Amino acid sequence: MHVVSNMVICLEVRYSIEYVVYLLSNLEEMIRETIEDVGFETTLITEETNEKTSQVCRIRIKGMTCTSCSTTVESALQLIPGVQKAQVALATEEAEIQYDPRILTYSQLLKAIEDTGFEAILISTGEDRSKILLKVDGVFTEDSMRIIESSLRALSGIEDIDIDPELKKLSISYKSDIIGPRNFIQVIESTGSGEFKAMIFPEGDGKQSHRQEEIEHYRQSFLWSLVFTIPVFLTSMVFMYIPGLKDGLDIKVVNMLSIGEILRWVLSTPVQFIIGRHFYSGSYKALRHGSANMDVLIALGTNAAYFYSVYSVLRAATSPSFKSTDFFETSSMLISFILLGKYLEVLAKGKTSEAIAKLMNLAPETATLLQFDDEGNVVKEEEIDSRLIQKNDVIRILPGAKVACDGFVIWGQSHVNESMITGESRPVAKRKGDTVIGGTVNENGVLHIRATKVGSESALSQIVQLVESAQMAKAPVQKFADRISKYFVPLVIILSFSTWLAWYLSGKYNSYPKSWIPSSIDSFQLALQFGISVMVIACPCALGLATPTAVMVGTGVGASRGVLIKGGQALESAQKVNCIVFDKTGTLTMGKPVVVNTKLFRSMVLREFYELVAAAEVNSEHPLAKAIVEYAKKFREDEENPVWPEAEDFESITGHGVKAVIHNKKVIVGNKRLMLEQGISVPVDADEVLAEAEELAQTGILVSIDSELIGVVAISDPVKPGAREVVSLLKSMNVESKLVTGDNWGTANAIAKEVGINDVIAEAKPEDKAEKVKELQQSLGKVVAMVGDGINDSPALVAADVGMAIGAGTDIAIEAADIVLMKSNLEDVITAIDLSRKTFGRIRLNYFWAFGYNLLGIPIAAGALFPSTRFRLPPWVAGAAMAASSVSVVCSSLLLKNYKRPKQLDNLEIGGITIES
Repeated sequence: MHVVSNMVICLEVRYSIEYVVYLLSNLEEMIRETIEDVGFETTLITEETNEKTSQVCRIRIKGMTCTSCSTTVESALQLIPGVQKAQVALATEEAEIQYDPRILTYSQLLKAIEDTGFEAILISTGEDRSKILLKVDGVFTEDSMRIIESSLRALSGIEDIDIDPELKKLSISYKSDIIGPRNFIQVIESTGSGEFKAMIFPEGDGKQSHRQEEIEHYRQSFLWSLVFTIPVFLTSMVFMYIPGLKDGLDIKVVNMLSIGEILRWVLSTPVQFIIGRHFYSGSYKALRHGSANMDVLIALGTNAAYFYSVYSVLRAATSPSFKSTDFFETSSMLISFILLGKYLEVLAKGKTSEAIAKLMNLAPETATLLQFDDEGNVVKEEEIDSRLIQKNDVIRILPGAKVACDGFVIWGQSHVNESMITGESRPVAKRKGDTVIGGTVNENGVLHIRATKVGSESALSQIVQLVESAQMAKAPVQKFADRISKYFVPLVIILSFSTWLAWYLSGKYNSYPKSWIPSSIDSFQLALQFGISVMVIACPCALGLATPTAVMVGTGVGASRGVLIKGGQALESAQKVNCIVFDKTGTLTMGKPVVVNTKLFRSMVLREFYELVAAAEVNSEHPLAKAIVEYAKKFREDEENPVWPEAEDFESITGHGVKAVIHNKKVIVGNKRLMLEQGISVPVDADEVLAEAEELAQTGILVSIDSELIGVVAISDPVKPGAREVVSLLKSMNVESKLVTGDNWGTANAIAKEVGINDVIAEAKPEDKAEKVKELQQSLGKVVAMVGDGINDSPALVAADVGMAIGAGTDIAIEAADIVLMKSNLEDVITAIDLSRKTFGRIRLNYFWAFGYNLLGIPIAAGALFPSTRFRLPPWVAGAAMAASSVSVVCSSLLLKNYKRPKQLDNLEIGGITIES
């Protein structure tokens, strides 16, 4: 019977398991059917967690002229399946695209941009790999290219190779942990019996070279246009008033066609169709995609003047009585002035990104590579291009030289000036084991460093990438200009046509006196000039450049001062901030606790006491534990790296302290709660010491040995210099300050009182900090900035309108923040807010000018002043005004480069020491 019953149980269990498996395998279908039964459609979304589902690609776009162009490209990219986010910046002429690499490739993105009519050049794919450009000299045939490529692909760590035969350029993507650029050069030069020579590609594919090409292109175009335009201008407006020359130009060739008209026609044609071909191609690209840009306005205006002139001279050539009036000078002078404006504009735009160029120039050009024998002796020194440094290379840094890459010291002692990266003005002592940052300056000793981060992984490259991304990001206020740009050009074309029609009909039906018409033209030609002037004076570029150029300069100025602002959104939010929530440890305080007092309740040698305490705490990673160990080293100054007694049965009790057995003695180090839980009584004397420490914003650590309380160690994390003054200055800027910390109430209140903050929340968990931020936003309607440095601050940094991370903080906090304060100085909180306010003040001024220019210029061009003053704007003057408006907006933004932080910071005194700007 037992056997049968057991079999029955086994069968029941088996069928139960099978039923559960059946349910699980059909769970998705059952859930889908249940949802559909209540009337909703469902789609199963499967997510592969082992694959990277998002990647960021950066592409340079050539040929964009105004906001309409950037909007067209952006819209085209956003329609592509797999594109999660696309940003196209007119000022930087770049696109930043976040996409799913499982659905599409960057090649498809490049093709999509080129389909909109613009040239696309890949900057980076966002993949986790390094990239280098090499130039190969020597015999470069199709066979040799194939040999070189196959030799390189055979190397471990190669990701991708792209060859440009015309430029003899190799683009190699690789895994920097496995291989490096020197390996590539060695393989290339050893291929083909030494007939090839490889080096870093001279100009790379950098933004600077592209900008220089663009500047040179517009300069050459403008100069060539002058060659033809100046004679046209002289024959139409100067020589006609010089008797001898006038007679020569008026000589008739065929019927009423004169020599002067032929000269002007011949000279203006290259300007219209060869030098000005850029405007035709730009117009075609825009119109093909159902939009209209600045090129459309210029092409329409110049063609109207040119082809009317052609009609006029052809009619004169076929008529014995018709006297023509041509506008060839209008079309050629229009194009010349617009090219001058574009030249000045790209020149000025180049200056808006100087901050990035300065950052990139911090890296040294060369480095001294050391090679060692098996015994560790230097056997060879070689000077190499710093871009050829590979991971684990050993580099020698001489006094006064720049550190070539990120790494750590393996030999030598010195002081390194890191102010260009961290903003810390005092040189930092470096010895064996200490980390160094590429681009900093070695001051007084020789260092040997081992490279750990090279190329795009270095701190300097990360900062550059951060600033570049910031300059790509659009401010919300820019959306207003983007919306207007969709309708701006069509509206201007309608206004232009309406202006021509109104003046033409008014002239035809004698609605104004004939004396108003200049003697050299008729009513039709007057109306045509007004129409062309309206078309070419309107400037969508000024609107499009108002925000991005100011954001570029503002973020660049911030980066040069150690304040990294992550784009227009952060800038716009920061200028509205009226409440700041500060973390305590590492933000308002130094973040480096130190032992300030020791109280023993039993006769004991202090050295022996700290010997036992340090032996227990050396196994802990807590900042307070490290402070105790560091203090204990003072009693063993004769040893460089003291070895503490071995701790047995070590146990760390999170949030309370540690336990261990040392020299057969049971040592417990921690807070009062830990002592009580371990059955150790805390005498009244110890309670008084703890209370006194708390009032002084210190943390009291209790120490018991063999179940008896022996002493109290008071640890202080001093307030940062200037914290009180910064809080006071923020108050004068109408910004409230609040303190939120995970520390105890006593310490929190003491710190808050010391710095002048009244609103305090203590013993807060990470989620509590975020909740406090949300409460301030929702209940009180505050625009909140959170300033913190730790992992536990990340939720609050994300929840705040503006998250500000202290530069010395964790990578997670810096990633979560909108603004990074590289110097770790609290005064930079004020700089960030003030800079954002000044930047947005400049954006408002730019918009005021751009709108004011168009609202004032278009009516004047349409002839609003003509009836009362006979004042009219010739089309070429209107074109010059249009070009000047774009340049003026860019120059207005460039004035931000003269930004000076608030004077109160320059006069800030901390402990009798004046902080200098």
